[in-house]
Amino acid sequence: MSTWNQLAVQILEGYKLSEREAENILTCPDEDVLLLLEGAFHLRRHYYGKKVKLNMIINTKSGLCPEDCGYCSQSSQSTAPIQKYRMMSREQIVAGAEKAHSLGANTYCIVASGRGPSKKELDTVTEAAKEIKSKYGMRICACLGLLKPEQAVQLKEAGVDRYNHNINTSKNHHESITTTHTYNDRTETVGRVKESGMSPCSGVIIGMGETNEDIINMAFSLRELDADSIPVNFLHAIPGTKLENAKPLTPLFCLKVLALFRFINPSKEIRISGGREVNLRSVQPLGLYAANSIFLGSYLTTPGQEVTADHKMIEDMGFEVEQAHEQAPV
Repeated sequence: MSTWNQLAVQILEGYKLSEREAENILTCPDEDVLLLLEGAFHLRRHYYGKKVKLNMIINTKSGLCPEDCGYCSQSSQSTAPIQKYRMMSREQIVAGAEKAHSLGANTYCIVASGRGPSKKELDTVTEAAKEIKSKYGMRICACLGLLKPEQAVQLKEAGVDRYNHNINTSKNHHESITTTHTYNDRTETVGRVKESGMSPCSGVIIGMGETNEDIINMAFSLRELDADSIPVNFLHAIPGTKLENAKPLTPLFCLKVLALFRFINPSKEIRISGGREVNLRSVQPLGLYAANSIFLGSYLTTPGQEVTADHKMIEDMGFEVEQAHEQAPV
């Protein structure tokens, strides 16, 4: 049994990964990555078998954001040539759910740019959520920015199952990425999500100039926040953004990052998210040995691979798409 498999067995028995062991994962020799993934898969298989959760995003409001996040094409500081539009109608959001349902996605992610939702925007999302629940029975995740307590309650009462608000980076690196809100603003929203009864979803973006120590801190912070779902994004550097010239990641390092998040958060949903196509490239399928969830299709302002290619990748690797009736309640 490999060292990584032995460590996985210890974790299943209640052991918590140390910071030194976390560093060893990120600095694992490239020739040992398959052994590392074997250990990660031991954990993934214990909690999720060979099932893959499919999620699909709809960008219901694009651009026009006052925040200055350096990675984001929708930021007030970005000159990227993206589509900009106000909040979609309830009918458009529901139509997106119908498409997601037809493609096998069981979680529909309603995303809108901005610091936080206006009353009108929140009302539109909650009315759409009620209709989606009645028509398709899909799990709904909303991502609308910073939330007030009463807004979180309104979403919960409308049937929204999960709310996403990423920490994005470590507390120490946060001011290098954005200055228009604080790291604590983000973690407080995650706390409000939990208090409302919705399932908290919070993740990261890797490749924004952070150190290995920052990455490790992110993974431990999400364990402390007890996020049920952890999207791991890899920076897709967009021309016109502050981070357009960020140093690219290597596919093998991305696999080590996914393994790290599995070892530190063994029972949580780990989702390979934005940037997987341009960073993991030809080794994307191997990421499923650590992660148990992916996004189908395009992201907010960047394209993903064809949905049929995602389904084929899952099938070719011997994994299975998780069906709606198999999902545990959130």
